[in-house]
Amino acid sequence: MNKISVIGSGTMGAGIAQAAALAGFEVVLYDLSDDLLASAIDQIHKSIDKGVARGKTETTVAKTAKKNIYLTTSLVEAAHVDLVIEAVPEKMNLKREIFAALDEVAHEHTIFSSNTSSLSIGVLASSTHRQDRFLGVHFFNPAHIMKLVELIRGDFTSEETITAVQDTVTQMGKTAVLCKDTPAFIVNRVARPFYGEALRLLGENAAGIETIDKLIKSLGFRMGPFELIDLVGCDVNFAVTQSVYDAYFQEPKYRPHPIQRRMVESERLGRKSGRGFYDYT
Repeated sequence: MNKISVIGSGTMGAGIAQAAALAGFEVVLYDLSDDLLASAIDQIHKSIDKGVARGKTETTVAKTAKKNIYLTTSLVEAAHVDLVIEAVPEKMNLKREIFAALDEVAHEHTIFSSNTSSLSIGVLASSTHRQDRFLGVHFFNPAHIMKLVELIRGDFTSEETITAVQDTVTQMGKTAVLCKDTPAFIVNRVARPFYGEALRLLGENAAGIETIDKLIKSLGFRMGPFELIDLVGCDVNFAVTQSVYDAYFQEPKYRPHPIQRRMVESERLGRKSGRGFYDYT
């Protein structure tokens, strides 16, 4: 595996591209416009420079990583790689459309993967003619720092595909955990009660945002639920919750909270918008 493309240059896509470039891979970063890509590469370069300043990244590695990232608005260019990692918004139809388009122009050996945090890998893979070379590769935010990666096997994913991608994420310095194709996989399914109960406590006025976060952190968690939602993005958190709720046929314990919808509709998305449950302006 030498060349990787990342489809989508948002928070997760930029982080994955950075992690891959720092590990020595050639990276093609795709998005719909030059403006989006310019913003993403600026963010990536600043993050790499911060790693150098903190002594986490060698100067030579940083320079090479920056040179290793190629920007494009051409899906054809993004398809001509060894591994595609899709990191677009958590919308099934959008992802399937992108994979179908990539499948028409990608080389036969190219492996497709999705960074989805909750959607079915089998359903995504069925939009292509390479279901044996398709899997889930779920990074966690911030992707260039967090070590865990969930590898999700689809119904027809081959052992060769799993091995190749596991070796790739290991080269990125990540720890791969193999998962079955169940709604939300492992981490996000476990996280639903963590967020859900915090939102219910807030909605019932049992305690305030800061109090809930402080109490949770007193138990050993590095971040409280509302701090974490702001980091991930309120829109992403709501989309995953809705996806899991639908996947389990409206199982009540996974039901989204009205507060989540209100935060998204009022564009209080967390750190990326400057305001979420906390103010970052």
